[in-house]
Amino acid sequence: MATTRTTRNRLDPEVFDLPVEKMRAGYYTDAYFNYSRATLLADGRRPRVVMQVFQKNHAYLGGMDEALAILKLCSDDWDALTVHALYDGDPMEPYETVLTIEGDYTLFAHLETLYLGVLARRTLITSNVVRIVEAANRKPIIFMPARHDHHRVQTGDGYAAYVAGLITGAEIGVTTDEQASWWGGRGIGTVPHALIASYGGNTVLAASKFADWAPAETRVTVLVDFENNSVATALDVARALGDRLWGVRLDTSESLVDFSLVDEMGDFKPTGVNARLVQRVREALDRDGFERVKIVVSGGFTVEKIREFEQLGVPVDAYGVGSWLIRGANDFTGDVVLTDGRPSGKFGRRYRENARLERVL
Repeated sequence: MATTRTTRNRLDPEVFDLPVEKMRAGYYTDAYFNYSRATLLADGRRPRVVMQVFQKNHAYLGGMDEALAILKLCSDDWDALTVHALYDGDPMEPYETVLTIEGDYTLFAHLETLYLGVLARRTLITSNVVRIVEAANRKPIIFMPARHDHHRVQTGDGYAAYVAGLITGAEIGVTTDEQASWWGGRGIGTVPHALIASYGGNTVLAASKFADWAPAETRVTVLVDFENNSVATALDVARALGDRLWGVRLDTSESLVDFSLVDEMGDFKPTGVNARLVQRVREALDRDGFERVKIVVSGGFTVEKIREFEQLGVPVDAYGVGSWLIRGANDFTGDVVLTDGRPSGKFGRRYRENARLERVL
């Protein structure tokens, strides 16, 4: 599992803007944890336990700072707990302990649903982005799943993608300001189809108006598939915008064949954004002196498709990836493995020490 570096400074709990009172009240908690806590309190029993958290994959940790914020702000007494944890971005082995919580179980029993859910979601995102970056040979990635999921997940998911960038040393761009808010970044974007449609389908006009409006530091990137002729449109845009154009983005639907490929069909799958289409756009731009114009591709890209493009040497400069990055599962499990100093885990579960864990203050 190749890495460059991970986050070694934890985010302040206040960054996460948690609904603290509702969390403390068990509002987001599986009822059985609330019932268990209530039973213990009614019985006057306050067992001192060690809660151990792990997952079952080779993965990269995400969401730990958020999980710790939940414990710090929503437990009944953080100072009475002893917590050890890995850092966001750390590589994990299957069944490796990533978090231990020691103390009176009734102080934090109502929070298990929350910290496990946060770790599961954010680790999924971080690990998926790392896999995409590695498949892309660390080329820049545009994190584009905002339109495929509920807006409330944007903030933490964007930060999980940012952590993946720290792990791999790759440039990760996010598309909304909310996704970038925890590290003080900004969302990025290209000239979209909607703006082109707003100018009557005239890509050059829409791109020119966008370039006139955009701040000087904006990397002006234009979608060139609106008329389904990416080669011709890319050239038209490059000639019109000149040095103002940073890149063109290919986003041809998987159900269409770009007109520039019609005469070549027969020995490759011609639909969507394919290797031949990218090559033809690159050749056309270079032939007209636009070698510096970048090519961004998007639309149905998965880790397998990116790996195939890279193996073929397709001249892509950056990949935009959307729904694939939020698919899959990376579930975490929490077990009470010691109670009052004695083993108490269910059959098959035991206390697993991990020298990599660090005390959280």
